Amino acid sequence: MDKAAVEKVLNERIRPRLAADGGGVDLVEVKDDNTVVVKLTGACGCCPFSLMTLKAGVEAELKSAFPELKEVVAA
Repeated sequence: MDKAAVEKVLNERIRPRLAADGGGVDLVEVKDDNTVVVKLTGACGCCPFSLMTLKAGVEAELKSAFPELKEVVAA
């Protein structure tokens, strides 16, 4: 799992959905322990449901693409 592959999934599957609600996600880091660090931006950055978006949305979608993914955490 490399940064380019994660960016591709973010671009194709996640960012369009977040953008529809005025939000976005920036990839900060892909760690050696298969943890992905992201920053929610726009409307998603200050939404009270941002943790749910992070776990049920971003993490679930990335885990479907990368079964070896440990977790997604906020920067």
